[in-house]
Amino acid sequence: MSPTDTDAYDVVGLGFGPSNMALAIAIDEHNRRAPQESKLRTLFLDRAAEAGWHKNLLFEDASMQVAFAKDLVTFRNPMSEMTFTNFLLEQGRLADFFNRGSMAPLRIEFVAYLRWVAGKLADYVQYSSEVVRVVPRTAGGRITGYEVDIADAIGVRTVATRHLVLAGGLRPVYPEGVRAGARIWHSAEFLERAQTLDADAVRSVAVIGGGQSAAEVIEQMYSRCPNAQIHPVISRYGLVPSDASPYANRIFDPAAVDELFDTAAPVRQAITEAHRNTNNSVVNPETIAALYDIEYRDNWLGANRLHWHRATRVLSAREDYRQAGVQLTLREDLEGQTRQLEVDVAIFATGYQALDPTTLLGSHAAMLCRDEAGRPTARRDYSANTLLPDDAKLYLVGQTEHQHGISATLLSNVAVRAGEILDSILGANAAGRALAATGQVSA
Repeated sequence: MSPTDTDAYDVVGLGFGPSNMALAIAIDEHNRRAPQESKLRTLFLDRAAEAGWHKNLLFEDASMQVAFAKDLVTFRNPMSEMTFTNFLLEQGRLADFFNRGSMAPLRIEFVAYLRWVAGKLADYVQYSSEVVRVVPRTAGGRITGYEVDIADAIGVRTVATRHLVLAGGLRPVYPEGVRAGARIWHSAEFLERAQTLDADAVRSVAVIGGGQSAAEVIEQMYSRCPNAQIHPVISRYGLVPSDASPYANRIFDPAAVDELFDTAAPVRQAITEAHRNTNNSVVNPETIAALYDIEYRDNWLGANRLHWHRATRVLSAREDYRQAGVQLTLREDLEGQTRQLEVDVAIFATGYQALDPTTLLGSHAAMLCRDEAGRPTARRDYSANTLLPDDAKLYLVGQTEHQHGISATLLSNVAVRAGEILDSILGANAAGRALAATGQVSA
């Protein structure tokens, strides 16, 4: 089906998580002050039924790993009405928050902030809408826009847009050869799946992974299933604390994005790998201390329930439907042997990967320029490098860590990045109007 003129947008965004919420704020601020002819007609699409974020990891006592000021807007426009502090003010919690003495909000608190922002931006977003295909439009050998196929409650329809922002978030990853099942979960499903358990009947649980999510799931299963033996499976010898020191945290500064983007690829990769301990496969020291205290106490009581499998990898996971359990094949590197472990539930906190644009572009993915590793490449403004000249931009948000650094998939730079993408969109529109004036391409 063909899009109608009434379905023509300046900007369509896939996903309405923090990144595109931040962009929506920037666009809304622009539209409020811009003349009518310069306003951006914008639509964000999200397959979820409502605004949310990591809904299955919203433990009541879990805190964020970033400061409150790294919200959706403060680093770009601290005077905005959409700041986290203004949210607290409206909720009557500003003094309480600062009396708490922590710069990090509770996770449930930050999600409440996101929902508050989403409510104020309701005119820009359509929920329960999944983008199923993206087709570039071309004219005169140039990319002039995109057609976006959307599946929603009505059916499948197509809208046209000049610019497209892919911020579809991260997808859960399992080790090779492992598939999800009734008793094999990813931590991204935790709360939803845990509610289906008869907690008192669970006798054994394996938690695979060595990062913050894994540590939190270990704590949760320890307390939720009082009769269960907990088997953490980690590839290292022990849990590694996250580095939140001020010098290391500069890797998340907006200025670091410029420095990393402009440096040689091998240097950028080496720096990124050296600083993964700020975020990836590491655990908050307070969480490590809490787990150690549990184990220390239980050892004194002669009732240890934590059984660590160090320097160990999962080779396979198979559900045994007759026994209502899971059989894991483990490779224990310290002993140099393979062993079997039978548990009632296996929970994989084994990370995420960014949305691959090929999923949506299909055969049109050949339009993307790629590096030697086959990864799509982008310009500094996060717009994809394409084989054809592009008057219309495809922005890759969360998919360019190999160019923009470790903050590409994290909250730290969402506010500044939103401003950069907005400036790029406005610049592309101005360039398009200039070309149209010469008769080379339509506006």
